[in-house]
Amino acid sequence: MPRRVWTRPASCAASRTPSAWRPASSSPEPFGRSSLVKSRADQLLVERGLFESRARAQAAIAAGLVTANGAAVRKASEMIAADAEITAQAPHPYVSRGGLKLAAALDAFGFDPTGLTCLDVGASTGGFTDLLLQKGAAHVVAVDVGRDQLHASLRADARVTSLEGRDIRTLAAEDMPRPATLAAIDVSFISLKLVLPAVAALLAPQAAVAALIKPQFEAGRAALKKGIVRDEAVRAAVCEDIAALVAGLGFRVLGPIPSPIAGGDGNLEFLIGGVR
Repeated sequence: MPRRVWTRPASCAASRTPSAWRPASSSPEPFGRSSLVKSRADQLLVERGLFESRARAQAAIAAGLVTANGAAVRKASEMIAADAEITAQAPHPYVSRGGLKLAAALDAFGFDPTGLTCLDVGASTGGFTDLLLQKGAAHVVAVDVGRDQLHASLRADARVTSLEGRDIRTLAAEDMPRPATLAAIDVSFISLKLVLPAVAALLAPQAAVAALIKPQFEAGRAALKKGIVRDEAVRAAVCEDIAALVAGLGFRVLGPIPSPIAGGDGNLEFLIGGVR
């Protein structure tokens, strides 16, 4: 009885990617050795020049805007063949995803930075600064305790005063080119209770503030489970405390509202506004 030999149907072959199988061929490596080499998706996107940082690549992946060989890339840690055909779209028009958060606050609270001098506290890469400039701010003072983080395009912008290596709590009015009338705050590893009073002291008499509330830096270690505040009641209590502080500083409180995106560590965040 002759032995039967199964032949892969053409339709089956077409449904598989080169990295998953290798068709019969006279060439020992029809796809080249590079198909056997794999890299993290976010790293490969940067290496290909599709994004300037892994953070931006990760944001695009999280938004479902990246494909490899026609299949959606679901995780930044996904291993992708070095020779994969990759398509990617930018998740937002800002230098960092922080711009998405402040954009939501400006819309919700009715803040218009056009022609204003603004203060960006916790500027980091400059997502807030970038958004404020795109929305027409005349000047932005970007303050951060870190150094060499502000995006090069913002560092070179004449409309930006970069105060790196500076703690907002030690900043004096004379350090400002002019009093700010709008402040945007995004700080980590410190409570807003320590930051908001210092910011309020630097603002013009009639001014507005938009701040990102990060419960993980307000609630205390006992409320954290693997770095995440999961208790809704704790998050609500944190928001109430910050709202009371904003009111106590002489502002009319707006919000809080949920941030449109979670923090990079997965924590839910909130936005609060104030006008005086």
